[in-house]
Amino acid sequence: MALEETRIALAHGNGGHYMRELIEDVFAGALSDGVLDTQTDACPLPPLPDGEVVVSTDGFTVQPLEFPGGDIGSLAVHGTTNDLAVSGATPLYLTLNCFIEEGLEIDLLRRLVGSLARAAREIGVQVAAGDTKVLRHGEGGGLYLATTGIGVRPRSLQLGVNRVRAGDRILVSGPVGDHGIAVMLAREQFGLRGQLFSDAASVLSLTQAIVALPGLRFMRDPTRGGLATVAHEIARATRTSVRLSESAIPIRDAVRSVCEMLGYDPLYLACEGRVVAVVAPEQADEALAVWQALPGGREAAMIGHVEAEGRAVVMETELGGRRILEELQDDPLPRIC
Repeated sequence: MALEETRIALAHGNGGHYMRELIEDVFAGALSDGVLDTQTDACPLPPLPDGEVVVSTDGFTVQPLEFPGGDIGSLAVHGTTNDLAVSGATPLYLTLNCFIEEGLEIDLLRRLVGSLARAAREIGVQVAAGDTKVLRHGEGGGLYLATTGIGVRPRSLQLGVNRVRAGDRILVSGPVGDHGIAVMLAREQFGLRGQLFSDAASVLSLTQAIVALPGLRFMRDPTRGGLATVAHEIARATRTSVRLSESAIPIRDAVRSVCEMLGYDPLYLACEGRVVAVVAPEQADEALAVWQALPGGREAAMIGHVEAEGRAVVMETELGGRRILEELQDDPLPRIC
């Protein structure tokens, strides 16, 4: 069956023929993988592997829906599975809720669902259940997605911000700020254009590569609020200071240039394919080498350490000075995720 309409209508959310046609034509074909059953209200899952079950949920409202390096479909998969990955889990299943605005082009919806399906297959995660709702024109941003992820991690794994200690080293898996600036440039805001690509990607290979290191304390993906916000999370939870080295933090020249022109700080910009890890000092070099040997971690760097004195996030500048990185108050950019 093929949809004859070119745009989403309110009738596609009425529970009748048009809704069934939309689900079968756009969603079922792309996402059916032996688990998803569009004919039932609740889908049974196969027995989960032995381990601790981990659940994460998230929502996605990015504009534009397609941007250099990704789109809202792949972003929804990566965003949710990355949250599971940095907790030390292997992602297994997703649920998907789609809030579609009346008037959205069906061909665009097909592309986004197809991108979502490809991202899920590449990671090895299955969409087990879903739902669609149609919003009236003007009540949405074209398409909103909400996802819930289920994963399993070893019961013996000890990982959390409460394990961070003074002296621990802080690593980041690659340049920061790419996603925030790429999305802004895709909107052509402020008259700026560029070819910078979002870093949106799965971090599962990065987390799985170091999760067995006994010196690994904590991992987080620096999404909203960026690297600086993760640093504040560490300092606040452990009542320590986080010292970052300005010269060690990887930032692309294009990101730095745009930030300098517009007065943004790249340390507060969202990343969608990076990991911040805190590692015991005796294993930090090993963790860094492991990351740098992977395609997604070639530009990984050791960027700072944890200190017992004080409760602040401090940047050691390239000129030898120090400045306090304040906790984020206002949105550094229009909403990008």
